[in-house]
Amino acid sequence: MANQNVTFDVASGAPYAVNLNIYGGATFIDKFTVINPDGSAFRFDTGSGGGNWTGKAAISKSVAVGATLGVTQEFTVGFTSAAGGVMELSLNSTQTRRIKPGRYVYDVLVSSGSTVYNIANGNVLVNAGIATDP
Repeated sequence: MANQNVTFDVASGAPYAVNLNIYGGATFIDKFTVINPDGSAFRFDTGSGGGNWTGKAAISKSVAVGATLGVTQEFTVGFTSAAGGVMELSLNSTQTRRIKPGRYVYDVLVSSGSTVYNIANGNVLVNAGIATDP
């Protein structure tokens, strides 16, 4: 499992750039620890929705001018420590096996009430799996 430290500034609203690697046929789990610019945890247990945060994340083959390729695969998003600003993105082995090797892009959106933030985005390199399930 990879660990990413993400600094998110609500005032700027700009997502943090993080690149990911996915290996076909293997379970993918990546933990994101989201912090404010002052170093404190980004609290997923408070907010305009009364602390009821939700998240969505997906990968897509290249987003180019005029491209309409849509979502290739959605991640499962879970808040493992809302007070500590920790969330996880995951895919099971069947999901990673279905993704063709290559370069993709992704983003992570979180919301509380009507407020939506793009916390992180970046490139994804999907590597082909060789072996089958053990």
